[in-house]
Amino acid sequence: MDIDSILQTYQRFGVHLGLERIRRLLANLGNPHEKVPTIHVAGTNGKGSVCAYLSSVLSCAGYRVGRYTSPHLVDWNERICLNEQPISTAKLQSLLAEVERAIAPDTETPTQFEVITAAAWLYFAQSQVDVAVVEVGLGGRLDATNVVDNPLVAVITSISREHWQQLGPTLADIAREKAGILKPGCWAVVGQLPSEAEAVVRARIEELDCAAVWVESARELRTAKPRTQRIVEYKGVEFVLPLAGEMQLSNSAVAIATIQVLQQNGWQIAPDAIALGMANTRWLGRVQWTSWHDCDLLVDGAHNPAAAQYLRQYVDGLAAKSVTWVMGMLATKDHADIFRALLRDDDLLHLVPVPDHSSADPQVLASLAKDICPNIFKCEVHKDLNSALEAAVAASEPLVVLCGSLYLVGHFFKSYSPL
Repeated sequence: MDIDSILQTYQRFGVHLGLERIRRLLANLGNPHEKVPTIHVAGTNGKGSVCAYLSSVLSCAGYRVGRYTSPHLVDWNERICLNEQPISTAKLQSLLAEVERAIAPDTETPTQFEVITAAAWLYFAQSQVDVAVVEVGLGGRLDATNVVDNPLVAVITSISREHWQQLGPTLADIAREKAGILKPGCWAVVGQLPSEAEAVVRARIEELDCAAVWVESARELRTAKPRTQRIVEYKGVEFVLPLAGEMQLSNSAVAIATIQVLQQNGWQIAPDAIALGMANTRWLGRVQWTSWHDCDLLVDGAHNPAAAQYLRQYVDGLAAKSVTWVMGMLATKDHADIFRALLRDDDLLHLVPVPDHSSADPQVLASLAKDICPNIFKCEVHKDLNSALEAAVAASEPLVVLCGSLYLVGHFFKSYSPL
């Protein structure tokens, strides 16, 4: 049975936060997570790119590094990597079969995320990694990754309003959930947070007696290559920043701060490894330039208001007269605030459904977009991404941006443009 078919079996159990099922499943597998030194990374935005920086640097330093992230863009293999290489299909199939055999028939069935998370822990333990860089799936406190009692470092990259249906309506509520990855006496590295969220995290750090590093953004020194590379500095470390967008000044600083914590605790990570690892980092689908039918195309998930604000900031820096947006969003997202962050009067908007997911209705999104930006130059609805892209590139406006959902970006790469 292929990987999609295996995991599809568990999709019906949906998002069901809690640690009882995953702990039972891991116990039946011999508690592989207890054999894996872990850097645990939470945050509303930036956690994926921080994981990518850390994995790249530690691999360049000569360590055997596991990386677990979500969601994937094209296939499940992307989620589980060893020294930057995705797990093979055959190995993942084998691990999933092993996980399925460990599911006791008389207990509550684990969710899809719990099954793939258990496979990741099993892979890292069997591979005898020196360290695993593990991204939280949703929230932190009750996330299936939060089974590590003594992480090397617990990282919180950022906090803004997302997944309020599960995490709570306020920033303080969301901060409490994300601060759930902090453990007694363990190191914490924390990015820049809104004051309401920072107060919650600081209180939790003090309660747990964590050693903490509060991270400011890196400082841009000069541009090395148009659009893609800048030379930046953080705490005396100068490096090439290959990922675009203002938010990467913060994300890269969080990664460097985490590396410096490891260095303080005896990890051998040379300056050359940091420089090479940072410069070589790739994180697909986030402020990424690609092409479609010989037209330059900027793609970015921008699936919540904070990410949309960062994308708009980047787009404004390109000094385009207007932007042609190709967008689809999940039904659960904050559509209004995302539109407020992105849309301007001279822009063009092409709306599509997100295939194979709980998509917002493009017609409903179109009405909302016109209410929020009544003078938008054009707003159209399309049956699929292909027709929307054709209409977008046919326009005379030079800047076309595909965004609104990582699942939509993944569909683009899978169907129209290889990674």
